[in-house]
Amino acid sequence: MADSKGRYGKGSVTLVDVAELAGVSLATASKAINGKSQVRAETRAKVLEAARTLSFTPNPFAKALNATRTGTIGMLTSDLDNRFVLPVLLGAEDAFGAGSMSILLCDARDDAIREQHHLKTLLAKRVDGLLVVGRTTNPRPSITDGIPVPVVYVYAPSEDPNDLSLTPDNRQAGRLAVEHLLSRGRRRIALINGEPSYSAAQDRLVGAISALDEAGLSLVGGPGLFGQWSERWGRACVQALVDTGEPFDAILCGSDQIARGALDQLRECGKAVPRDVAVMGFDNWDVLAEDARPPLTSVDMNLQDLGRAAAQKLVLAIDGAQQSELLYGKVRVVPRESTGVL
Repeated sequence: MADSKGRYGKGSVTLVDVAELAGVSLATASKAINGKSQVRAETRAKVLEAARTLSFTPNPFAKALNATRTGTIGMLTSDLDNRFVLPVLLGAEDAFGAGSMSILLCDARDDAIREQHHLKTLLAKRVDGLLVVGRTTNPRPSITDGIPVPVVYVYAPSEDPNDLSLTPDNRQAGRLAVEHLLSRGRRRIALINGEPSYSAAQDRLVGAISALDEAGLSLVGGPGLFGQWSERWGRACVQALVDTGEPFDAILCGSDQIARGALDQLRECGKAVPRDVAVMGFDNWDVLAEDARPPLTSVDMNLQDLGRAAAQKLVLAIDGAQQSELLYGKVRVVPRESTGVL
């Protein structure tokens, strides 16, 4: 008889061990474990009893590999409460819903062990594919190796170039922001950025500098104003810029939160927006941008469209059209009063 270490006393219990103990073929044991209808009730009971005796746990990877289509998609996110993740999920849900596909959503809460647990659970439920949604745009470790169904990464791209990933074009966002300010006649532009560990902050800086270089200009105060994604940081940086005495006529802020703080401090310093200084943010978070005084011009990262596109790519991959590339989602400037009206 097989023991709890397998037929040869090593490794985990396998389906072969269960079949041997139940006195049935491997194919019959597989059908019984997977709930197939071609197995007699007494045979199924015998196999399930053998599985319980050996504490057998079905391999979700093998089950998914042998499964037929279920019309079910697994969505695995790192942070369900993240305000950037939610629109991505909504866009993906729209696309999957249009194709009458069911969605199983799991939140790993930025925990690698929890993520592996959810991954095994989703595969055990025989999902046809996986959409992995990151909490930032920083590249994340790949989970594709050994997964028997297609995987698409969205918002946070995979570190593996052989995977298919979709992420916002933050370099283009930085470029478009500066081009917008230049179109408003601004020439002395300062950048108040977010945390330097975020690839979004670094990429937006690269895009902004490239647009300024082409115009023969440079950032006021230099490119090193990295800090927190907060209104407090925006207020502190505006005060520091004013204290230097160096003239500036526009401030590009790394987020709408930073921009709200910048608007408040400019008002405290007696500078009118947009007459004296134009202010612009990123993310187009409507709660902040539309209710700002004055309403805030911002770069919209089109996250719902990004999620929709990722879902469509996953459906194509399930149908056999697998891709291996990093795709950048389009972004757009949403003009409001804080940069003036043409």
